[in-house]
Amino acid sequence: MTDTQQAPYVDTGYSDLNAIEDAVSQRRSVRGFLPDPIPRETVERILALAARSPSGTNMQPWNVHVVTGEARQRLVEAVLDAFNDPNQSHEDEWEYYPAPLHEPYISRRRTVGWALYNLLGIKKGERDKTHAQHARNFNFFDAPVGLICTLDNKLQIGSWLDYGMFLENIMILARAHGYETCPQAAFAHYHKVLRGVLPISDEETVICGMSLGVPDWSRIENTLVTEREPLTNYVSFHED
Repeated sequence: MTDTQQAPYVDTGYSDLNAIEDAVSQRRSVRGFLPDPIPRETVERILALAARSPSGTNMQPWNVHVVTGEARQRLVEAVLDAFNDPNQSHEDEWEYYPAPLHEPYISRRRTVGWALYNLLGIKKGERDKTHAQHARNFNFFDAPVGLICTLDNKLQIGSWLDYGMFLENIMILARAHGYETCPQAAFAHYHKVLRGVLPISDEETVICGMSLGVPDWSRIENTLVTEREPLTNYVSFHED
């Protein structure tokens, strides 16, 4: 790859990262992928190893629908049709953010949002460009593999916590194979559309989608390096 096609490095403040530290600290939400296919056995391996995630009393609450090829294309077309149709209305099964969102979280959200849009040359109020960029979510940012993740809706918050650890394992294990990911809660908004394409029962809640593929580092949006709060803002040591 050329210099312009290298992954931007996240400066962690540590110069001696081992392989696991590198896999965790250099993970990012990639928003542009190459069309290179991923062998099914590699996807199976990633998901099988990710299932070693801890879960309360080993309930293993995760359920994943993997879409590739024509199945992926049918899903993409159905969700994009819904997204682009102003006459359709869709209701969330669950709320990701409180309303209204409060500080410091609203500032952090705005910071990353405008950082991305500034890279893309999208200015405040440019609704058509914003809509087009948001639509890329539903094409899995061109990634050849899409995951739709669901959870038994009778389960409680503990299983949601377990699910988060499972998703993180997928993202880290993908990097071990030279791939990148983007977890996408945006898909959950179109859970009814997804049910028309995939065999998702009414007893399951759509948690998120996820893009999986070879990153296209030539895309400007993939140069985004998000900020993290310093340790002193979220950790307290109690020693005496």
